[in-house]
Amino acid sequence: MEAKNNNNYHDQQNIGNVQKMREVLDTLPPFCKQFFRGISEYTSARTRLAYAYDIRVFFEYIHDTNSYCAKMDIKDFPLSLLEQFTREDIEEYIEYLSYYEKDGKIYTNDERGKKRKLASLRSFYNYYYQAELIQKNPAVLVPLPKLHEKEIIRLDADEVATLLDQVEDGIGLSKTQQRFHQVTKTRDLAILTLLLGTGIRVSECVGLDIGDVDFKNNGIKIRRKGGYEAVIYFGEEVENALQNYLEQRHHIIPQSGHENALFLSMQNRRISVRAVENMVKKYSSTVTSLKKITPHKLRSTYGTSLYRETGDIYLVADVLGHKDVNTTRKHYAALEDDRRRYAADKVKLREKHNP
Repeated sequence: MEAKNNNNYHDQQNIGNVQKMREVLDTLPPFCKQFFRGISEYTSARTRLAYAYDIRVFFEYIHDTNSYCAKMDIKDFPLSLLEQFTREDIEEYIEYLSYYEKDGKIYTNDERGKKRKLASLRSFYNYYYQAELIQKNPAVLVPLPKLHEKEIIRLDADEVATLLDQVEDGIGLSKTQQRFHQVTKTRDLAILTLLLGTGIRVSECVGLDIGDVDFKNNGIKIRRKGGYEAVIYFGEEVENALQNYLEQRHHIIPQSGHENALFLSMQNRRISVRAVENMVKKYSSTVTSLKKITPHKLRSTYGTSLYRETGDIYLVADVLGHKDVNTTRKHYAALEDDRRRYAADKVKLREKHNP
C-alpha cells in the first residue's frame, strides 16, 4: 500500500529535484557543492538541477576529449583545472554540443540549448572567479549564441472552438481512444478550457488541488515559477467546465496520497505534465485544420486574446506570471505593431474639404 504523503504537488516536485540533485552531485567534483550552496538562496531546486546537468555535460566532454583529464575520474578533478582551459576550449565545447553521442544515444542542441549551457558554465566560472578561487574566467570571453526569434504559434478563435468541439465529440479518435474518451472527456474538456481560459502553465494546472478552486470568487490559487502563489480568475466557460468535472470527480476514489489532487489520471493518481501534453497532442492531431499545438501554445493563445481585448501589456504580463514585462512585450511585439498601425490615421490634423 502506498504511504500517504501530506506534501502538496509542488513540495513533492521540490523534494524530488533535491534528491536528483544529490545524485548528480555524487558524479561531480566535490568543489561543485560550494557553487550550488552559494546560489541556493536565489535559485529554485529545479534551476540548480538544470545547472548541474549542464555542468556535468561539460565535465564529461573534457574527460572524453582531453588526454590529461581522461587519466582521472571526473570526481577527482581539482578546482585548479578550470583555469587550464582557454576561450578556444570553451568555443570547441559549444561547437561539440551541436551533435554528440553518449552511451549509444544521440544528443543535439539548437542555439537555445547552447545558450543555456554556456550561461550555466558562465555562472559556474563566475562564482569561483568572484570568490577569488580562480584567476581566469575563459567562459565570460565567449559570447552567447544569438537567438533567432521563432514565430509564436497561436490558435485562432475558430480553431479554439474546433478543438473544444473535438474534445466533446471525440470524432476522429480511434475505437480504443473513443472507449477511453467516454470516461475522460469531462476531465479533458475541463483541463483544456482551463488552459485556454486562464493561460496558466501546464505544471501549474496539474499542481492544482481541489481546495485551490474558489467558485465564490471564480479564482484558482496556483504556485508560480519561483515558488510564489497567485490567484488567477476565470470566466463562465471555465466555471461551467470545472463544475461539470467536479461532479464526476467527487465520485472517484483517489489513490492514497492523491486525495487532494484536482485532476486525476485513469489510475486515479494526480495527472502528470506528460499526460496533459499527450492529451493535447491526441485531440489536436485529429483536427487537420489545427496547427501542431502543445499546452504552451494554448497559453500563447490566451495571452494573444487577452492583449487584443485589453491592449494592456502590463495586465497580460501579470496574468501570465512574467516577472519582466519585456518578456511579454517580446512575445506580443507583432500585436503591438498592429495597434500602432491602427493608430496611424486616427488623429486628424485638418478636416478634408470637398472641392
